[in-house]
Amino acid sequence: MSSDPKYRYIDREKSWLAFNARVLQEAADETVPLLDRLRFLGIFSNNLDEFFRVRFAAIRRLSLSGESGEKQLGGISAEQLLKDITEIVIKQQSESLRVLEIIESKLREKDIIIVNESELDPEHEQFVKDFFIQKVSPELVTIILNDLAEFPLLKDTSGYLAIKLVMKPQEKSKVLGLVKPKKEIRYALIEMPKNINRIVELPNKDWKQYIMLLDDVIRYNLSSIFNIFDYESISAHMIKITRDAQLDIDSDMSKSMLQKIATSVKDRRIGEPVRFVYDKKMEKDTLTFFLDRMHIDKTDSIIPGGRYHNRRDYMNFPNLGRFDLLYQQKQPLPVKGLSLEGSILNKIAQKDYLISAPYQTFSYLIKFLREAALDPKVTSIKITLYRLAKNSQIISSLINAAKNGKRVIVQIELQARFDEASNISYAEQMQQEGIELIFGIKGLKVHSKICVIERTENDKIKRYGFISTGNFNESTAKIYTDVTLFTSHQQILKDINKIFEFFDVNYRLHRYKHLIVSPHYTRSKMYKLIDREILNAQVGNNAYINLKMNSLSDFDMIDKLYDASNAGVKIKLQVRGICSLIPGVKGMSENIEAISIVDNFLEHSRIFIFCNNDDPDVYISSADFMTRNLDGRVEVTCPIYDEEIKQHLIDNFNVGWKGNVKARYHSEKLDNKYRVRKENEPIFRAQLETYNFYKNSLNDENE
Repeated sequence: MSSDPKYRYIDREKSWLAFNARVLQEAADETVPLLDRLRFLGIFSNNLDEFFRVRFAAIRRLSLSGESGEKQLGGISAEQLLKDITEIVIKQQSESLRVLEIIESKLREKDIIIVNESELDPEHEQFVKDFFIQKVSPELVTIILNDLAEFPLLKDTSGYLAIKLVMKPQEKSKVLGLVKPKKEIRYALIEMPKNINRIVELPNKDWKQYIMLLDDVIRYNLSSIFNIFDYESISAHMIKITRDAQLDIDSDMSKSMLQKIATSVKDRRIGEPVRFVYDKKMEKDTLTFFLDRMHIDKTDSIIPGGRYHNRRDYMNFPNLGRFDLLYQQKQPLPVKGLSLEGSILNKIAQKDYLISAPYQTFSYLIKFLREAALDPKVTSIKITLYRLAKNSQIISSLINAAKNGKRVIVQIELQARFDEASNISYAEQMQQEGIELIFGIKGLKVHSKICVIERTENDKIKRYGFISTGNFNESTAKIYTDVTLFTSHQQILKDINKIFEFFDVNYRLHRYKHLIVSPHYTRSKMYKLIDREILNAQVGNNAYINLKMNSLSDFDMIDKLYDASNAGVKIKLQVRGICSLIPGVKGMSENIEAISIVDNFLEHSRIFIFCNNDDPDVYISSADFMTRNLDGRVEVTCPIYDEEIKQHLIDNFNVGWKGNVKARYHSEKLDNKYRVRKENEPIFRAQLETYNFYKNSLNDENE
């Protein structure tokens, strides 16, 4: 078995790009409804933006530091990795443009026509002019660049039209003689307005629906914008910049954590540029002007693109009333034995319940907090918050509880990437309502998803709570697959209380009887569970490990799984995103299979199953097998003791594993090959069958 990292691990960045290629595959898949294909293009673009702001930026910093970075990056230098990433992204961008052209052609066949500024019918011309004058023009920021001493700061969340004006020669110059005067060129920038929907619906005509992008509405009205200039030609090409999103936290002890994060978020807007995307049809002199004035050099990723950037806006493409071109939305199911009408605490007092979103309704979490807020016997609520919905019902429930005299303690993670500003706003709102806030631990993000309430019953304190694999966010709960355990298991909930004590006094190391908590215990406990499977395999007992997670990139954990494979342990991995493990290699990982499911929902739950000689141990977790989750964050992994719930989670994994439509193999080639159905094997779409699994469990109850 090779010890060379190049042959033992897949680079995590390239593996992530392979995941995003799977998203692009969904956009290219002709079996996916057309408007959902556009949505996948938007997700692909949004993912890529975040990748450059975070991962590419981090590798660039490593490269500029003068270090090779080979140890951190698994055997490849930072400089070479930057080149490889740029090459991969250019190919993916080219493929995404090809896919977009196909989708637009297919939409045209369905009487949805996307037009640009040169394709307007006379009936639409006046509408576009009026729309521009009334809605767009008042919002436009237009900057003439030639005479500016300093180039304006471009935002990495905005798109810009780079304008080139070729001015008419002055009459005086023409008279001077035979030498043809050099034409003056002026450059300008137009920032795309953010508070106007980029997808503009034009009036229907002849039973057809017409769409125009805001970019082209502006292009059509360029003469109106620049009417004070005497030009002979004008052109507009889209450019976009991506900046390093690293937060630099002030060390000033006199400032609160809230102030420090707020300042860092504001400073992010001036982060170093790491990517420049431009319309490949832009003239060379225009491109040179912008690159020179923006001080963009070869250390940055310069990517030729199409006519339109910021295609993440396609994530919000209007449905146009064309539900025939969208996935059929299924209503979230109730949970067997659990009602939204009666007392949810009384139900949890009797047994544990599992909520599997989005297949089952997230409303149970809101119901739990609403009931706790009103119940006179409830004395306190403690909860961790990472990412929240725009208008969070979770926050309103907690404020309601505080107004009813409950002690409410909230650990809110101010460094939840790209949600910092939102979390700061919520933190300030909660502070004003008397909620006690904990802002985390220096050097550790709090990524755990836990809640515990205390209730006085018969003069004693009884605890109720929930533990989840995902954020307490009613918006993402509609599209992220996550599981949440409701429990009144007093020892588990006592452990949750200890975690909140750790938040408060974090120099004291706590012992937990049931929960597995990062950064202190997760790695060692997972090693022990894997070692037990190895021992069982060595003595001839049945031994397997089934793991479902978002990412697997920690080299030491991968080595441990390789050891288990070599001992004969059968390992099945469902890893949606990054998978640095190379499965199926003789003498290293021949007993490991790994797949990724990318479909209508985002696979987000973490479920760990260990055979334990046919008496399975089952866990749910907030942690992936990444170094940051194991060693650098507060994460919680919870054992499942209820036999019915345990079997549901095993069945959940097995249903996903049987998928033969949206499942791709992880491999060293990063080629995203689909799992091929065997002869006469029926189509099995894992997410649809998971919904049917939970629906059938309700039918079983009614029979």
